[in-house]
Amino acid sequence: MSEIVEKTERFVSELLTEKLDSRFVYHNLRHTQRVVKSTKELLNYYKLEGVENERLLLAAWFHDVGHTKGWEHHEENSCEIARDFLSKNDYDPEGIEQVCSLIMVTKMCNEPTNLMEGIIRDADISHFAKKSYWETTDFLKEELRELGIADYSAKEWRDKNIKMFRTKHNFFTDYAKENWEEGKQQNLKKLLKEKKEEKKIAKKEALKAKYKSESPDRSVQTLYRVTLRNHLKLSDIADTKANILLSVNAIIISLVLANLLTKLDNPSNTYMIYPTFILIMFSVVSMVLSVLATRPNITSGKFTKEDVEKKRVNLLFFGNFHKMELEEYEWALQELVKDKDYVYSSLTKDLYYLGIVLNRKYKILRITYNIFMIGMIISVISFGIAFRFFGPDRLMF
Repeated sequence: MSEIVEKTERFVSELLTEKLDSRFVYHNLRHTQRVVKSTKELLNYYKLEGVENERLLLAAWFHDVGHTKGWEHHEENSCEIARDFLSKNDYDPEGIEQVCSLIMVTKMCNEPTNLMEGIIRDADISHFAKKSYWETTDFLKEELRELGIADYSAKEWRDKNIKMFRTKHNFFTDYAKENWEEGKQQNLKKLLKEKKEEKKIAKKEALKAKYKSESPDRSVQTLYRVTLRNHLKLSDIADTKANILLSVNAIIISLVLANLLTKLDNPSNTYMIYPTFILIMFSVVSMVLSVLATRPNITSGKFTKEDVEKKRVNLLFFGNFHKMELEEYEWALQELVKDKDYVYSSLTKDLYYLGIVLNRKYKILRITYNIFMIGMIISVISFGIAFRFFGPDRLMF
């Protein structure tokens, strides 16, 4: 490495470390070192003359130092800083102009006209082909935002990079085309894959939003779900109460038949006939009413297409379709789910008729409990009266 290149490396490193605004997270010393490294890679391949190598390395070191004076016209500012430094170090004036010419070609709008310009231009954008592309492009996006130049969304930035890869950037040297183009294309494929995946996600979100807008509100869903659950619980409670009454009365009748009826043929126990009859009568009535409370209604189990089309049938209750063929029921259910209002109507009918059944059950149960309670009271009183006035002691007199 020549002495002037070594001096330039020390000068630029110090300048970018101490004078560069911290908001330049992309155009900093690290970027400059990466461009110098890529320049050396190209020079090792092309083996230019010593003077050409030197001037290309000087241009690589100086090409972004103008950012120490701001974002705008940084290439021109870089040339100014390079001229000042190289002049003070008695560098060849012709060489200074060539270095500045190489710096200016790093502008994206300028096209290289020779191999040296192609080398510096390819070296400056070599990160397009590197695995580090994803990190460097994020730094550039952040830098633009920090400097207030542009604030791109992730989608906008990706689309801008895709456009750059496809239409605005080309490698100019044969070496870059042969060795770096493949890496660039791999990064482009990843960008396109991200875009494709984002479209899929966006489509799913759109469908989800559409479904959500067309589906019942959460509060409506909760209303139907809680109300149906409460109805079913109340129905279970009613059935349990009826079963308890059935069991109790069955036990009472069993005890009466086993113990009292066998003793009634004795003349001394005739006073127990009427109380026993009263007890059995009330127990039988209670059992009959308990059975009526839990006895299911017989339904037709069929419906017609006209019933479905006119929304007259509740397809959610098994009693309306248990005699239908599977194909007919599938058709009817498909018609149901197509119409949100029909779904609401069916759920409402289900609630209503469950309420009607519950009302019937609890009404009969209330009567049954009253009869059972009254029957127990009357039976006990009748046994007491019979024993007091017609018991064995009275018969002795």
